[in-house]
Amino acid sequence: MRDPYQILGVEKSADAAAIKSAYRKLAKKLHPDVNPGRKDIEQKFKEVTAAYDLLSDPAKRARFDRGEVDAQGNERGFAGAGADPFGGGGWRSRPRSSSGGMGGDPFASGGFDEIFAEFMGQQRGRHKSANMRGGDVTYALAVPFVEAALGGKRRVTLASGKTIDVTVPPGTDEGHKLRLRGQGEEGAGGTGDAIIEIHVEPHPYFTRKDNDINLEVPVSLPEAILGANIKVPTLDGHVSVKVAAGASSGTVLRLKGKGIPLGKDKQGDMFVKLKIVMPDTVPDDLAEFMEKWAKKNTYDPRKKLGW
Repeated sequence: MRDPYQILGVEKSADAAAIKSAYRKLAKKLHPDVNPGRKDIEQKFKEVTAAYDLLSDPAKRARFDRGEVDAQGNERGFAGAGADPFGGGGWRSRPRSSSGGMGGDPFASGGFDEIFAEFMGQQRGRHKSANMRGGDVTYALAVPFVEAALGGKRRVTLASGKTIDVTVPPGTDEGHKLRLRGQGEEGAGGTGDAIIEIHVEPHPYFTRKDNDINLEVPVSLPEAILGANIKVPTLDGHVSVKVAAGASSGTVLRLKGKGIPLGKDKQGDMFVKLKIVMPDTVPDDLAEFMEKWAKKNTYDPRKKLGW
């Protein structure tokens, strides 16, 4: 057998850890169960194992370094260089040490069985991966507020270049996900899915809270004082709303059934909050009138707040 240091590919000054690491790498690569039917590989495996047997034993290694034993651990002048380090058997006939493991076992107790088990585990993992279903692919889809609320259709272009129409169900909220079966990545075990994540675009007037719609509506001073019928937008068109005379800013009007659709004959509500808005420029006659009126009709709108 060749020089054991050369067989393992280590320097003569290599420590035990380096020798063990070199053997582990070679043993996993050359293991006969990994290379069935390869007699040349089996012979290399035997050489690597015999080299490790010798160099992993401090006493044997010291005697080899002093020239007292040959590369097979035999006393100089006895066994020939061609002697089988396993006593004539195949690779599985290697004798075990008295501790139950194989002599010079780099894995404490499992020896070659552990190497083989580790390798087969990796192979099973690769086999499992090879038969796994393809991965899912996530796409972001921006949908206008009203369309998300009432439902609609949107066209999506997939990574494959394919375009597909997806149905946005009524009442769709931010972050809602649609799953398109079989539109993801291909795999040996089947094709994954496309996940469409909905992002609802903000509306200039509407805001959503659960299944209700909130809307702030400006009203003029005369409308607030005298009362009026005003038009306000909803998800499906404008409706007329009555503002009672003497309405204050912050007054909330409820429009039943004008919110988010919940299903058949069910729908959330819309809440209209009034906001009194003064004219850009206060007319002189209005200012004069209010001055005279205020002298006779003082009131403190903050009185209830205790300020």
